Formats: sequence, structure tokens, C-alpha cells
Amino acid sequence: MTEAPVSVPPIEGHCDDRFAAVREAFERNFLEYDEVGAAVSVTIEGEPVVDLWAGHLDAARTVVWPRDSLSAVWSVGKAVTSMAVLRLVDEGRVDLDAPVARYWPEFAQAGKETLPVEYILSHRAGLIAVGRDLPAGVNLTSWETMTEALAEQEPWWTPGEGHGYHVNTLGFLLGEIVRRVDGRRLRDFVREEFCEPLGIEFPIGTTEADDVRTAEWINYEPSPDDPPRRPWLEVDKATATGLALARLQAYGNPPALPDSGTNSRLFRGAEYPSTNPHSNARSIARLFGALATDGEVGGVRILSPAIIDRANTIESDGEDLLLGRPTRFGLGFQLTLPEIRPFGTNPRAFGHYGNGAVLGFADPDARLGFGYVCNRAGRSWRDPRNNALIDAVYGVLAAS
Repeated sequence: MTEAPVSVPPIEGHCDDRFAAVREAFERNFLEYDEVGAAVSVTIEGEPVVDLWAGHLDAARTVVWPRDSLSAVWSVGKAVTSMAVLRLVDEGRVDLDAPVARYWPEFAQAGKETLPVEYILSHRAGLIAVGRDLPAGVNLTSWETMTEALAEQEPWWTPGEGHGYHVNTLGFLLGEIVRRVDGRRLRDFVREEFCEPLGIEFPIGTTEADDVRTAEWINYEPSPDDPPRRPWLEVDKATATGLALARLQAYGNPPALPDSGTNSRLFRGAEYPSTNPHSNARSIARLFGALATDGEVGGVRILSPAIIDRANTIESDGEDLLLGRPTRFGLGFQLTLPEIRPFGTNPRAFGHYGNGAVLGFADPDARLGFGYVCNRAGRSWRDPRNNALIDAVYGVLAAS
């Protein structure tokens, strides 16, 4: 039987003629990389030059991707959570060099009395996991249980000596600082300080009413020939110690509740800022676009130029103690890694990847904000779909 030819779904939205190559790359992603549903947005000087969406919200390809879609953006939430803390630094309410315990007294346990705020933002705190086994699902159901456990936790390495990706703990650590200093929960702070003034969406926990426009997440299915994506998870927990145990706990503690997967109401509605925020490409590009234009867009100030420059300075660089590969961080942001994980071609670009190809970044040299979301998982961080879109954007800029 002859297979039906692959077709491109209708491409919706706007694209300046100058950026026609981005639209073409977006179309090819459906033809060449089995894109199911996706959106891409680019701003220059705070103005949208690309705002495209296409495909379907569901794996069965029955529900058309709407303009006001929401989709899981995963670790892009780490950058936005970090922006909340940096906003408090800007306002003089948090000192980067001060001990976390100044703002969160219970944190002064297990040798963390002097651990500074900066170490959490730069993934140098050594708090990548909770060592004691936690009740199933408390990452989705009990903020207090997670923050109390992290306050009690001894660092897995000497803070400041090496760095490791705080994959599922960063949001709780930074979000509790925000709550202690400001009084608002992180989800409310982000909505009131960033989303409402900018007219964007970045809920850290969606509502049931949002489900009709929320993309179904389609998990990555590796081929039999693919190497393990996280080989450290193959270790026997019964014999694991030190960092080997920390890696297992980082991804497996607490264990999941039944029916709490990415598409469940429980997961979507939780306040789990490192991992479960939802958004769209348009919102991500506008927010990061503000960071690319000295922290302000449309008369709305997000951060000062000084704190953006500070956050975009290398704090952690080299072999990541969790991931076992090179990473580079400023304060809450992943920084461009030429030849490994670049954000375009300019050296000062910064942002954050989400699981399975999702991406948002700012390029202050090009005054550019970029957002890409999808609902079919692919390679973590660098993926041929976001690569193609980034290459098209910078191809246009190079030719201008």
C-alpha cells in the first residue's frame, strides 16, 4: 500500500516579508520532522515580525491549533521564575550576596546558613534533589512539603564548588524566596508583575477552563538505536550513593501519582514552576524581547539594564554535575554555548530551553526576542525543528 503524502497544515498568523525564510522553515518542520502542532514568534525592537501557528492540539490531529493556544513550556519556567527574583533584586528587596536564610530562616539547616541567593540562581547550591524519600505526588500537591524538605536538605556538594542543573527544585527554591519577601505566591507574582502588564500568558498552573485550548503533550519515542538519554537513571538505587543517588532522586523523588502525567488536570493545575508552566510562542517572544531591549517594551519595565547584564554574565561553566555534559549559566538563564547549544550567532544571547525543543531567548545585540513551542517532544535542548527556525532568523539578519 502506498503511504499518503505528508501535507503541511494551513499556516496561520503573520510574517513580515523580510522573514519569509522563517515561514518556509516552519512549513518544512511539518514536512520533514513530523511536527504535530507548533508556533513560532520573533520580535525585533519589541515589535512582532513573525507570529505563526499551525497544526493540531492533539496526537490524533483532530483539534486545530488555535491562536490562543497554551502548551507545556517546561523549563522555560526556570527563567521566568528567576526573573521574579531578579525583579526583587532590582527593587532592593533581595541581595544576591545575602544568605538565603535572611529571607527564609528555616533554610539555615544542614550547613546552609551562609549559602547566598546567587548560588541558587546559578545552579551552584548543590540542592538538585531531596535525599529522603517523599510521598508520591507532593511536587504537584504540596508546596509546603517540598520547600520544607529542601530547607532540611544538606547540599550534595560544597555550594559554589561546581554546578549542576536544579532540574525540578529550582522553582521551589526561588519561588519560596519570592513568597517570603513579597508575600505573594510565585504564580500570582508572575501574573501580576509580568503577564498582565505585557498582555501575555504564562500561567504556573492552568485552570480547567483552559483545557480546551491546551495542547496535548506527545512524549518522545526513541528508536531502538538511540543511546539512553539519561544513562544515570539506569543505576540501581539500592547501591547508589553521593551524586549517583542525587541524580536518581532528582528525577524520581517524589514518585508520580497515578494519572498525574503531563496531560492530567493535576499536572496542568499545579504550582510547579521549574517544570509545568504553560504559555505560547507569542508570549515568550514578547517577554524575552523585553529583556533584549534593555528590559522594557511598550512602556512596561520588566528588569533594569544593569540586572540584565549581571544575569547575562557567566556564573557557572563546564561539566554539569547532574547532566554530565557542558552547561553554562548566568543568573537563572542558560547562556549561549557556541558549537554546542547556541542561541543564534551573537555572543550575548541568553534564554532557556524547555523539554523536547521548546525555547525562548533574548538577543540584546539584535534586539530580538524568540519563542517556539510544540506539542511533540523531541531532543532535549537542541532539536532540528528549533535549529531550523533559529538558522532562518539569523540568515535573514545576516543578509540585511
